[in-house]
Amino acid sequence: MEDMDYLQFSSKSVEDAITEACEQLMVTSDELEYEVISEGSSGFLGIAVKPAVIKARVKGAGPIIRAEEEEKEAGEPAVKEAPALREEEIAPVKDEEKKEPSNVNGDAVIERAKKFLNDVFAAMQLPVNMEATYDNMDDVLSIDLKGDDMGVLIGKRGQTLDALQYLVSLTVNKEEENYIHVKLDTEGYRERRKETLEILAKNIAYKVRKSRSSMSLEPMNPYERRIIHAALQHDRFVTTHSEGEDPYRRVVVTLK
Repeated sequence: MEDMDYLQFSSKSVEDAITEACEQLMVTSDELEYEVISEGSSGFLGIAVKPAVIKARVKGAGPIIRAEEEEKEAGEPAVKEAPALREEEIAPVKDEEKKEPSNVNGDAVIERAKKFLNDVFAAMQLPVNMEATYDNMDDVLSIDLKGDDMGVLIGKRGQTLDALQYLVSLTVNKEEENYIHVKLDTEGYRERRKETLEILAKNIAYKVRKSRSSMSLEPMNPYERRIIHAALQHDRFVTTHSEGEDPYRRVVVTLK
C-alpha cells in the first residue's frame, strides 16, 4: 500500500492515538499497522503540551461492514447459553413503582459539586462553564461542562471524565443519607462514545462470524462493557462475556 492509505491520528500520547485509531477504524490493536510520527509530552494533570501523532491503517484492510449489511447474511448457527456477566455489567431494571420526591436539598448538592469542580479547574487554569440540574425523583445530579478545550477533560476513552465524575460523587455523597448518582458530561461525549462502541460491537460481531474465531476488545470500564453487551445481546450469531480483572477487564465476542 502507498502512504496515502494511512490515516493520521493525534492525541496526548502515542497510546491514546493508537486507541483513537482503533476506535475510528473499528479494529482491535492487534489488527492495526501504525508508525509514530512524533511523541507526545504532557504537563500539569496530563494536559497535552505537544500531541503525539501517528499514521495508521488496518492490516490487510478490507471493507468495514455496517449493521444493515450484517442483517443480510443468511444462516443461523445453533444457540448456546452465554457465560454469566458480573452484576455491574448488567443494565439495572428500572423500578416501575410510583416514587415520591426525596428530601435531598438539590441546590445544596449542586453548590457542593460546583465548588469542588471550580477548585479543580482553577488549579488546571482551565476556564469551564457548568450547567447542573438535580432530579429529586431519582436522586440524580447531572452536570454538563462547556469550554474551549474540553478534550483534556475527557482523556483516554473518557478516563479523565470518569475520574472527575467519581470524585464529584464522593464529594456530594459525603454529607447525604440518600445515595446521589452523578452524571458528568461535556459536549455530548457520553452519547458519541456510546454510538462509537455500538458500531464497534457490530463490526467485531461480523468479523467473529466470518473468521469463526473469538475476538477480544480493548480493556473497558463497566459502563462501556455494558454498552457492548447490550449492543449484541439480541444478536443471533454471537454472544459476549467478559474476562480479566479491572482495570484490564475486557469483552470477548464468541460465535454461538
